[in-house]
Amino acid sequence: MKLKFTALAAAAMLVSGASLADTKSAETWVNKEFQPSSLSKAQQMEEMKWFIEAADKLKKKGIKEISVVSETIDTHVYESKTLAKAFEEITGIKVKHDIIQEGDVVEKLQTSMQSGKSIYDGWVSDSDLIGTHYRYGAIEPLSDYMKAAGKDYTNPGLDLKDFIGTSFTTAPDGKLYQLPDQQFANVYWFRADWFARKDLQTKFKAKYGYDLGVPQNWSAYEDIAAFFTNDVKEIDGKKVFGHMDYGKKDPSLGWRFTDAWLSMAGAADKGIPNGLPVDEWGIRVAADKCTPVGASVSRGGATNSPAAVYALTKYVDWMKKFAPPQANGMNFSESGPVPAQGEIAQQIFWYTAFTAGMMKPGLPVMNKDGTPKWRMAPSPHGPYWKEGMQNGYQDVGSWTFFKSTPDDRKAAAWLYAQFVTSKTVSLKKSIVGLTFIRESDIKHDYFTKHANEYGGLIEFYRSPARVAWTPTGTNVPDYPKLAQLWWKNVAQAVTGEKTPQLAMDNLAEEMDQVMSRLERAGMKACAPKLNPKGDPNKYLSDTAAPWKKLANEKPKGETIAYDKLLQAWKEGRVK
Repeated sequence: MKLKFTALAAAAMLVSGASLADTKSAETWVNKEFQPSSLSKAQQMEEMKWFIEAADKLKKKGIKEISVVSETIDTHVYESKTLAKAFEEITGIKVKHDIIQEGDVVEKLQTSMQSGKSIYDGWVSDSDLIGTHYRYGAIEPLSDYMKAAGKDYTNPGLDLKDFIGTSFTTAPDGKLYQLPDQQFANVYWFRADWFARKDLQTKFKAKYGYDLGVPQNWSAYEDIAAFFTNDVKEIDGKKVFGHMDYGKKDPSLGWRFTDAWLSMAGAADKGIPNGLPVDEWGIRVAADKCTPVGASVSRGGATNSPAAVYALTKYVDWMKKFAPPQANGMNFSESGPVPAQGEIAQQIFWYTAFTAGMMKPGLPVMNKDGTPKWRMAPSPHGPYWKEGMQNGYQDVGSWTFFKSTPDDRKAAAWLYAQFVTSKTVSLKKSIVGLTFIRESDIKHDYFTKHANEYGGLIEFYRSPARVAWTPTGTNVPDYPKLAQLWWKNVAQAVTGEKTPQLAMDNLAEEMDQVMSRLERAGMKACAPKLNPKGDPNKYLSDTAAPWKKLANEKPKGETIAYDKLLQAWKEGRVK
């Protein structure tokens, strides 16, 4: 009996010793890395204690290592290199956090859906796939998981209401399917120092009859692009360009369009977040707001409508006329750093994910005092756009879990997902990657003090714009299958193999073909049910999408002073 007691006591001491070691590790990380935080150090340690105890339950079940994946951006690099190590030292569970290109993430996710077996234990998958996840039924609805199988592994301090992107990761059934991990918006970027030059302001107004400022419409953007490329030509002895973009035949060329380029031109219907019944991809849904009925104009969609063709035409024209010659052969990742090199005057389609890379000391776009020479603002809209339509695009990379993943591995991955989005670490992660997910981080005093270093990013995320800019919506029934059609068709317009009209005609037809196959195969929820083909003129309208062709696609340019825009954000207005 005495021996038995001694053994039990020794075992208890070992467990408490291990917990003590974990607590020491947590203290080290909290003190050295996870500062500042929206929590006090005592609150951080309380949260870390919960993670240690939850992980202990899984380690007793044999969980020692998990694997997760996300795309290549600064935020995920920080998670992979720093937060995964912290999680292992604090909880004792090793995380293999792979960083791969976004196209590869989507491809592997599609493979997992088709095989019925998940390659990874956890995924950071864009909320653009929410319609896919909901319809196939392969993804774990987190609303259900947190109440049932994942209850013991759900952080009491998770505070879902503090997340700013959960509306984008909620499906038509009202359930949360994904937990936001990082967010970045698609905005307009410009060299505020050049725009402020009196000589350039005078020259621009003399030529165009209105002030050089932040463009409100595509006409003004085009005028400014032509002005810097053809009239200004050089600044400080360097050739300058009025526009930047990318055109390589690559999966990222598809995102260049599906990330709301058509809706920025005005191709969709009114209705936040994505346009109803026709969304920003041009897909129409039925009266149930869920069943896709077609993408082509002949079925009531708008993918090959006049507004969509206009959008593609402008994209091709501007790149040829106003962007550096090498832009044509670049992809998303390659083109991202180019404006920081100091030769670009403005960029209509610029992701705030590149902010961190744009702020490095010594860059031609930075002042010596650490403030930027550039600013960000809402992107201008095309002539088909009307109030009440989608304002702009926002990417919400979110933790996603397959139902097929073994329960204990899924629980461990869910634990890691909560760790890297926890209040203990999220403010520091926001400072590193500038991809905000929590209101408590955005409102933190740190960003109030440093707001002038971020070129408008803080003001943007403190305004209603952070919700008005929206990801791909639920009209899209199968993101992986449909997204790959975009870059192949758009590329043919870039190379001149097809006219913009023919490229969009082919894209719309191929989208309908894919949706027709989905209709025949069936889906767990809201499978497509295509409208019969009809006369396009039956659908073209001046009151709803698909919109009739405008007699004048280049109205007079309109600009606004940046200070007025900034004030609107500070006052809680979208624009």
